[in-house]
Amino acid sequence: MCADIDYRAQSQGIRRLHQLFGNGGNSHLDLACGTGPHICHFLDDGFQCQGLDINQPMLDVAQQRCPEAVFSVGDMCAFQVAQPFDLVTCFLYSIHYSDGIEKLKGCIRSAHQALSENGLFCFNAVDKTRINNNLYVCHTAQHDGSEFSFRSGWHYAGPGERQSLRLSIDRNTNGVCESWQDEHPMVALSFGEFEALLKPWFEVHIFEHDYERILPWDGESGNAIFACVKR
Repeated sequence: MCADIDYRAQSQGIRRLHQLFGNGGNSHLDLACGTGPHICHFLDDGFQCQGLDINQPMLDVAQQRCPEAVFSVGDMCAFQVAQPFDLVTCFLYSIHYSDGIEKLKGCIRSAHQALSENGLFCFNAVDKTRINNNLYVCHTAQHDGSEFSFRSGWHYAGPGERQSLRLSIDRNTNGVCESWQDEHPMVALSFGEFEALLKPWFEVHIFEHDYERILPWDGESGNAIFACVKR
């Protein structure tokens, strides 16, 4: 399902933001790290990495993929670390998996406490007021003799603090087709609301959702990268 994601480009884009806004350190914590694809690239760039995720089977894969890193099971909305980190990341819109605004506040507070002086917290987000419920992203991939077709899109019924990521998966194996539908509940905010939650803790910079170039958010697009320097 993630075959079209350029993990290297995303990792390098955040590394450039760290060079511009960070404190020059190389300790890194990836929240909702999954199977560790981003951590691999940070390790290649000389970072000392740890990963946190709520799913142990995914962490087992991550440990095999990145034996140099340290992985632990935990809730990104309520965690503590033994030593501070210079960079905390949360990729693939995973910050929206916080179960409501109060849990999101806990995630922001935990990330702030986990950072060293002038440390950087980076994540990507979607603005609930700019979601087009009819817009989907599609791609296909080959795996184990089957062709998979994936479609995903944000849905916000409004008003309130709930949105969802809707997924559909089709598998075609020798002419036999199967289909699955899934929906992930997520917390919904506007970028203004995000910024208001972050500002007591961080100096906030918002950029276009482009990992190849560093461009200030244009105030219109519905996806953005947040770079937050610890106050």
